[in-house]
Amino acid sequence: MPERKTLARAVKDRRDGKAPSTQAGEFVKEEMDHIREGKHGARSAKQAIAIGLSKARRAGVELPPPAKDASQETRDSAKRAYQAGHGSVKAPVSPTRSRAVSAVLKHEPHVAATKTALVRQAKSAARERSATERAAAARKAVRTKGAAGLAAAARKAAKTRARTKG
Repeated sequence: MPERKTLARAVKDRRDGKAPSTQAGEFVKEEMDHIREGKHGARSAKQAIAIGLSKARRAGVELPPPAKDASQETRDSAKRAYQAGHGSVKAPVSPTRSRAVSAVLKHEPHVAATKTALVRQAKSAARERSATERAAAARKAVRTKGAAGLAAAARKAAKTRARTKG
């Protein structure tokens, strides 16, 4: 079950008209925090993100199942989580299975939530996208930033350029 603060932040994102992926980001962030706190671990950053996305779907975020390149098992799992969060299936989660998953995750390493692991995951995900897709995402980000956000991003970029020039 997600924490109340996480749900509140996701609801605020939804009210602000932000994309479902942004709303789901709150749940992924919570999952990373749990791993860093030592509540449980994950085999990889990808698994940690998947757990957060599943929580988001169960909480009712309008997040579609993964693309066709994901395995059938992954797509089915995402579909079930989505349905659970949208009222069409109210089958309770098996307590035995839930305990088993928790026990297994407790034995997994905690390096999945480190900055290095997240950077590696982000870079590998970006490599799978074409230059056109990445450029389109950047253009969309600019449109949704707002004037203050654009100004802050410009200042940050200028600072980075100045720092890396030497």
